[in-house]
Amino acid sequence: MAKSMMVLGTCSNAGKSLITAGICRILKREGYRVAPFKAQNMALNSYITKDGLEMGRAQVMQAEACGLEPDARMNPVLLKPTSDQGSQVILNGKVYGNMKATEFYENKPVFREAIRKTYESLAADYDVLIMEGAGSPAEINLRDNDLVNMGMAQMADAPVLLVGDIDRGGVFASLAGTMLLFTEEERARVKGVIINKFRGDLDILKPGLTMLEDIIHVPVAGVVPYMHLDIDDEDSLSEKFTARDTEALIDIAVIRLPRISNFTDFNPLEYIDGVGVRYISLPSDFGDPDCVMLPGTKNTMADLLWMRQSGMEAQIMKYASQGKPVFGICGGYQMLGQSLSDPLGVEHGGSMSGMGLLPHSTDFGQEKTTRETEGVLADVSGIFQDLSGQSFKGYEIHMGSQEALGNIINEGNVYGTYIHGVFDRENVADALVRALFKKRGLDPSDVKAFDIDEYKQQQYDRLADGLESSLDMDLIHGILGLEER
Repeated sequence: MAKSMMVLGTCSNAGKSLITAGICRILKREGYRVAPFKAQNMALNSYITKDGLEMGRAQVMQAEACGLEPDARMNPVLLKPTSDQGSQVILNGKVYGNMKATEFYENKPVFREAIRKTYESLAADYDVLIMEGAGSPAEINLRDNDLVNMGMAQMADAPVLLVGDIDRGGVFASLAGTMLLFTEEERARVKGVIINKFRGDLDILKPGLTMLEDIIHVPVAGVVPYMHLDIDDEDSLSEKFTARDTEALIDIAVIRLPRISNFTDFNPLEYIDGVGVRYISLPSDFGDPDCVMLPGTKNTMADLLWMRQSGMEAQIMKYASQGKPVFGICGGYQMLGQSLSDPLGVEHGGSMSGMGLLPHSTDFGQEKTTRETEGVLADVSGIFQDLSGQSFKGYEIHMGSQEALGNIINEGNVYGTYIHGVFDRENVADALVRALFKKRGLDPSDVKAFDIDEYKQQQYDRLADGLESSLDMDLIHGILGLEER
């Protein structure tokens, strides 16, 4: 059975996902068989494994840091919000059902038992599991039914590292306050605290570290500097949504839908020199991009209604009528069709007309398509005709069915596909960008191939190097009961 350790944060976005990934990478480089685990995740960015199971992308990123194929056991419960009060519940990679928050709360004993079995199954296959918590572990109103923070640490009998974010301010108060709200048993599990995202002179901070240790009676395991890394983000806290590349030669506009999902589909385009990807949610920000991308969404009909009411749909229709390229992925592809119907209320209920730019119609049923897919792209015409015959590898994850699954279709300058990760292969991303260069009158030979897999591995090593130089790894090895190899 694997040794385990839990990484908790004093708040959301404290950096626990990357701290978990970095510790995983360090242990992997030391020769341990290490894997990540997060009992319950809430995110719209998900991934489909080789066996067709769904999991959160944060654990996919952490699996990559471990040099592993993503395994749905690493994230047994995934909540995908469909409204302010409800989510689609994914249990062990498969749809369990749509639930309101109160329903989910009432069914927590079922999920707790499933989590326990999944954890034990994963722990039997590895030397070490590095577990990640969610949000704040000090939500005292939720303590009795906690599945992912101290409740999971207790289930696994795991020691805890507590991470605080100094960049947002109040880090000493957040660490001390969190410790104060723990029970005596929970406080005993915390074996070290980490101050994350530090900018400045460490010597000025050191007196505060000593005082903190005197207050909470737990050692500071390290002060991690603010590291500029390019590693997949998990959710809408992503800085990508506000980033702008004013020097880009090619401008790709991604519509920032209210329930946007799998926006990591567009990361490979950002990495190509000369390409800027910006996310827009206001018609006034539309501008005159070289290409418009409609991303995936957890509620296609509700987000299409938002586009219709906000004026974004009218902007896209005008843009497409000028012969400029529009590309929809998954939910974005569904929006581009003739109609959408949801008679069973799977996502939104009822029926509505689509944008009418592609010939298909979508009918939502109970079955969810989740599968990995690869092959050769079918023939398409227009500006992106060079996509024809390109090899690809990606995955599908959607409610609703129609023809042309697992490929791209187009009508003139409008394109659509169900394939998430369609641009991950450098040949596909390059073909699309070269076409945009050519349309702009630029030399397409200036587009340089980019190996995204090699780049990711470099980023994970940078993360591990940064943590090794700033954390007390002897302390962390001791907490885990490991000897450095």
